[in-house]
Amino acid sequence: MFTTLKSLQTPCLVVDKIAFLHNISRMEKHLDAFNVALRPHLKTVKSIVAASYILADKQAGCTVSTLKEAETFAAQGYTDITYAVGITEDKLQRVLALINQGVNLTILLDSMEQAMLVSQFCSENECTIPCLIEIDCDGHRAGLSPKNKEIVTIATILESGGLYRGLLTHAGGSYACNIAEQLIQFAEKERSAVVAAASMLEEAGITTTVLSIGSTPTALSTQNLNGITEVRAGVYTFFDLVMAGIGICDIEDIALSVLTRVTGIKRSENKLFIDAGWMALSRDRGTASQAFDCGYGLVCDQDGNLLPGLKVTSANQEHGVIECEPGFALPDVKHGDLLRILPNHACATAAQHSGYHVLSHDDIEFWPRFGGW
Repeated sequence: MFTTLKSLQTPCLVVDKIAFLHNISRMEKHLDAFNVALRPHLKTVKSIVAASYILADKQAGCTVSTLKEAETFAAQGYTDITYAVGITEDKLQRVLALINQGVNLTILLDSMEQAMLVSQFCSENECTIPCLIEIDCDGHRAGLSPKNKEIVTIATILESGGLYRGLLTHAGGSYACNIAEQLIQFAEKERSAVVAAASMLEEAGITTTVLSIGSTPTALSTQNLNGITEVRAGVYTFFDLVMAGIGICDIEDIALSVLTRVTGIKRSENKLFIDAGWMALSRDRGTASQAFDCGYGLVCDQDGNLLPGLKVTSANQEHGVIECEPGFALPDVKHGDLLRILPNHACATAAQHSGYHVLSHDDIEFWPRFGGW
């Protein structure tokens, strides 16, 4: 049966397919110019259908953040997967199960304790689990400084069992930028960090096969990928208000929104109430530290056109409150009218839902989404 926006139960996720495909193409074209592989991070979409557009070649590499993602995509034929979260002992049996199915699953670690744990596990189970060592390029989160000699010790432990593959870093600090020059600098921090660590290992007689860097802001800002074998990025497929605030995309590039209905109107207070609260939008307030605070999301009409001066200023569990910026007035809406809310953080908002209603030509497709760990 023909599906329309008005026939959808709200709140729900809506994806502009044209914007989604354009965003994918933009990243691919940008990295093609450097002749460096893109290893897309599928944690944002967590959808088999969406992944088929992002990575048509199932033998090409992808990135995941949970073993549930690895297992789900492996079951669909994706065979080259990087699990980009530090490994713990409880997950090794699931990693081994995937490897025994023929999946080239690479794991991440940054300590001698982890290296010895994985090495012992592989020895006891007569298996090989490829490993990347995480490098901290900007002090943002896990990983070792590129000059830390412990990198050589860890790589030596892994190399003795044929487990060492390479180095990985992520400039999470790039999410705090809003100037192009800063983004270029963070992109270079990623590149130079893993190249320096690989050089130190080379001097110790250890060859690094994989030099993996990336985030959406740095991937789209880089001007030099010399020495790098792959770039990782994920939220570029949908984009969001945080990315727009950084300056890496325009509002019009944001492919994901939450469809919602007006449940109440207080014109005397310049307020609208909607059936999308934090359960639909998420509690993410990623724009709070940016030049413009988007609250819990900016407001569009049902066709996706931005309504100037409106944002979701508060969110309870199942309802949100839309208010006007000074100098703006509420639009001419009535009870039950449809609006669309642009998300602060696409990954967090998408995680609140079971699937995407994808606007495609004159119809709406449904792409299921999965969750869990």
